[in-house]
Amino acid sequence: MSALSEDDRQPAGNRPDPAGDERLLAGNGPDPVGEGPHLVTIGESLARLEGPAVGPLRHARTLDLGVAGAESNVAIGFRRLGGGAAWAGRVGDDEFGRLIQMTLAGQGVDVGRVIVDPVAPTALLIKERRTGRLTRVQYYRSGSAGSRLSPQDVPEDLIRRARVLHVTGITAALSDDAHAAVHAAVDTARAAGVPVSLDLNFRRALWTPAEAGARLRPLVMRSDVVFATEVEARLVTGGADASALAAGLAALGPREAIVKRGVLGAVACCDGDLYDEPAVPVETVDPVGAGDAFAAAYLAERVLGRPIPERLSAGASAGAFAVTVQGDWEGLPSREDLILMRATDDVVR
Repeated sequence: MSALSEDDRQPAGNRPDPAGDERLLAGNGPDPVGEGPHLVTIGESLARLEGPAVGPLRHARTLDLGVAGAESNVAIGFRRLGGGAAWAGRVGDDEFGRLIQMTLAGQGVDVGRVIVDPVAPTALLIKERRTGRLTRVQYYRSGSAGSRLSPQDVPEDLIRRARVLHVTGITAALSDDAHAAVHAAVDTARAAGVPVSLDLNFRRALWTPAEAGARLRPLVMRSDVVFATEVEARLVTGGADASALAAGLAALGPREAIVKRGVLGAVACCDGDLYDEPAVPVETVDPVGAGDAFAAAYLAERVLGRPIPERLSAGASAGAFAVTVQGDWEGLPSREDLILMRATDDVVR
């Protein structure tokens, strides 16, 4: 039985189709005729500029250009694992905006609901690897196209046909309109019986801990799956350790609460049961994007109806893959990669 059918609130029209699950396993995505994407996400994607080497950015003579964004990272990760994914948002009518659309479309993500803003620019992220272990990130997103996201931009028809809606606290922090858009998307999903996934993704540059806690707590209460770090979980609930924090998040309403702990793995409280998933030991090249990789893999396995331990294992493996490659999404694994990560025999294939 698929995990999504366990939710009694979900109407029959949104329950998983076994044939669709087989297509997901095969890596072919959903049938484009009459079936929506398995995952829909909405938020802001940014152009990413980063120095090609470790050291102060002021000494760099060239910058690498790419794409970043928590929600679009999850869409790409979910798509690479075989599911159909759509990303909705606003980009500027500029080369950065066109780069975002081209990149996501090239990864198989549906960008048909992306809005090109004729006035506001695409947001920019500057990434600096200050040392081999420390990455610093600076955002230029005030007044960006993504911050102008509004409830009118929410792709309600896609959400109603999805298996899961994924949102983050980043978009909720961009502006009052963007915050309202996140709630509008959640309203649409809940009315249609579509499970809601939320990654708290607290960004100190966007709001204070007090502001984040006040605005994220209602979203947690309206979500089915919640991802958070220990620091993020403490914004909305209490607990002395990761297990208590996961239980505290779950007590607010989510059936599945996952606390990500980096090199210490993850702890989850799902339907009242606690799970402890160890991290996969790897050499970290770039830590950015690990949480998005975890969420993408967990949700992909959830849509397939896999048991909780398999979802957590896939998430841990995907996160490990992500940190071994430079870039926000470039190292996201395929389904075959997940098998390789758990292999213990030959290192040359």
